Formats: sequence, structure tokens, C-alpha cells
Amino acid sequence: MKKRQLGQNGPFVSVVGIGAMSFTNFYGKTNEVESHEVLKEALNLGIDHIDTSNVYGMGKSESVIGNFLSKQGKQKDGLFTIATKAAITKDPKTGQRVFDNTKRHLTAELEGSLKRLGLECVDLFYIHRRDPNVEIEEVTETLLALVAQGKIKQFGFSEIAPSSLTRAQNIGPVAAVQSEYSLATRSPELGLLQTTKKFGTSLVAFSPVGRGLLTDTPHTASAIDKMDFLKQVPRFQEPHLSANNMLAGRFRELAGEINTPTASIAIAWLLQKAENIIVIPGTRSPRHLRELAEGASLTLDHQILSEIDIALPVGWAHGDRYSTSQWEGPERYC
Repeated sequence: MKKRQLGQNGPFVSVVGIGAMSFTNFYGKTNEVESHEVLKEALNLGIDHIDTSNVYGMGKSESVIGNFLSKQGKQKDGLFTIATKAAITKDPKTGQRVFDNTKRHLTAELEGSLKRLGLECVDLFYIHRRDPNVEIEEVTETLLALVAQGKIKQFGFSEIAPSSLTRAQNIGPVAAVQSEYSLATRSPELGLLQTTKKFGTSLVAFSPVGRGLLTDTPHTASAIDKMDFLKQVPRFQEPHLSANNMLAGRFRELAGEINTPTASIAIAWLLQKAENIIVIPGTRSPRHLRELAEGASLTLDHQILSEIDIALPVGWAHGDRYSTSQWEGPERYC
């Protein structure tokens, strides 16, 4: 498995990691046994980077990972580079989703994550969403203090604008910025990719196969109807869903012509965009994980890249990637 450095001074990790939101019921029912099978296959494939969060299944994802590590005994140290996140919470009075970047909240949530993971220190800690009430410079100072305390090794931000990255970087080294990025969502190319490259910050791409659109088995309307998150996303509502599946069909045909899984090509395309990109697809299936990992070993030639551009030109996808309520938190910059 090919590796790239995580951040300016961090470890080298597999270019394909695991987005552990899939260890919850977010994209369909799963259980700890299935998730542990995915982790076992990850080790077989040389995948050593896991991304999770305190809110994935309200701690379930972290507990699943922690339980797997505990079964490895003394060998658990160094098996995976683990990233987790905090900042999304609920207003105790209204029950509404809010974002909290205060030192008190982040410190408390990190302690909970470390306990569930069975770790004394996490390799990478993200601010999951920006809190409009706390300046990013102050948040960065909090993260630097957590590094100094030995609670985290590096820090990053999820779904921030290039301008925010610049402000944070002026305070301390931002190891990674996480953003949705794929052939279906290319907004990072309008400033974020360039800014991360400038600072030596890793761009960690989540949903690199377009939440299933860029695979051989895209979600059906009936399956999406059972997914609380996805059924709210305009891109996966009719008439957009049918249009997107039809347009992505040509991409699947290209994959078939070279006898390669569609997901593998989607991963390879993204990894070839820049040397600082790392992808974290989610899956509940060892077989699917193998397809995703295959993308790390592919090199797409100019002819294939040209055909992909024709099949899926910039802006081809119908419908927004988030609903109005889902857009609360991510920073828009283009």
C-alpha cells in the first residue's frame, strides 16, 4: 500500500484509509463483528489510517475501534494511525444541533474519545465543525495546548474555508483539513486544494466515491429511503438521483472496459490530483474495501483521464451535496 505523510511532521500513512462512520448504522445496519472483519482486512491490505468521531453513533464507532484494539494485546500500539473529531453537540435547552469550540468542551470530549478508544493519546484531532462564537485563532491555541499536554499529536479542521486554514496556520501547523472531494464534488479545487499544498497540510478526502454514486452498485431509491442522512441530500432525491445514476453510468462503462471496479478508478483519479491527498472511504464490506484499496495501486493514463473528463465533466452532478440544514457548519467559500 502506497503511503503519504500526514501533515508537515506526522507519520506516513496509507493513502487509502477507513472512514469509520460506516461502523455505525449511518449507511445501513451493521454490527461490531462486521466492523472488526473490515479492520482485519485493512491490516491485510496495509491500510493503517482510521478516521472516526465522537458523534459517529454517539461514540459507537470509537468503541468498536477500541474493542478491536484491546483484542490485539500488546501488538495494538502502532497498528493504526487514528484520527477523531469533536465540536458537534446539542443545545441542552432546545435539543438543536450546535457547535462548541470552547476549550472546556473540546477537552472533555477528547477525554471521552480516548477512553472509548483505549488510548492515552490520539494521532490526529479534528475540529469537526467551526463554532461561530469562537475565533479560529483561539481554537488553534487550544489545540496547541492539547499537543503540549500529550493528549494529541497533531490537529486539523473539517470542512473549513481556505481563508480559515490560513488564519489557523498563522498560529500553528495544521496537519490536515478534511473535506468532501470526489469526481462528484470538486469544490476543493477552488482554493482549498491549493492552500493545503501551500502549507504542507494533508487534504483528507471523505466520500471519495460520491457516497456510492461512483461504484458498481450505487444506492437504490428504496435503500436511500432507509438512510436518515442520505435521504435528505438533494443529490439523492428524485429527479436528481435518476439523472446522476444515468450520467455515472458512462463512468461505470469505462471501468468495465478496462476490467476494473468503478470505485477503484474513482479512488485512483482522486489520488492523482495531488500528492497531499489521502482518502478515507467508508465501507461495511471487506470485499468493497479491497476494491477501494486497489485504487492506490492504479495509475490512470492520459487517455483514461480524458475519457473520464468527458464522461463526468466538472459540475456534472445534479442536486446539492447537502440540504439547507446540513449546510449549517461547513464553511462555504465558492
